[in-house]
Amino acid sequence: RLDGRVVYVTPEEDNQVADIDADDLKLITTFKVGARPRSTAFLPDSTRAYVTSENAGSVSVIDAMKHQVLQTIQLTGELVRPMGAVVSADGSRLFVSTGRGKNVVIIDTATNMPIASIEVGERPWGIAVSPDGKTVFTANGPSNDVSIVDVESRTVKGRVKAGDRPWGLVFVP
Repeated sequence: RLDGRVVYVTPEEDNQVADIDADDLKLITTFKVGARPRSTAFLPDSTRAYVTSENAGSVSVIDAMKHQVLQTIQLTGELVRPMGAVVSADGSRLFVSTGRGKNVVIIDTATNMPIASIEVGERPWGIAVSPDGKTVFTANGPSNDVSIVDVESRTVKGRVKAGDRPWGLVFVP
């Protein structure tokens, strides 16, 4: 969680999330999510977490205080494999990269419903968002680049070469 008290770990082979108390260094609990969990993103107030599940094609919505799954968002589309997830600074949007699905899915966190899908490139894995929530960046492995996405127009504004098979990225203001 963003409050620094709990660490969420997504062991991809166990189809679960392990919650670890960062102060006591002890396991709090584990809970099941979809097949092959990959990434976790938290709302700014740490009340909710979103866990992507690559092989299930879904995102689990988690009550981050009770460590329980509230809902599962099933994503649709050809070859959709949710990988990275990041929440806008205002907490209103969740952005999910879909790997082989070539897209970023935008989810409204008030309704937990997908509201848009933007094709960004070959296998977007890592994902980041600017502090103002207006720009999303994806690391596209096989195409060896990063896509720069304008959220409002829902278009790719540019692509930048980024070495061999970029996987992760972070936005540093």
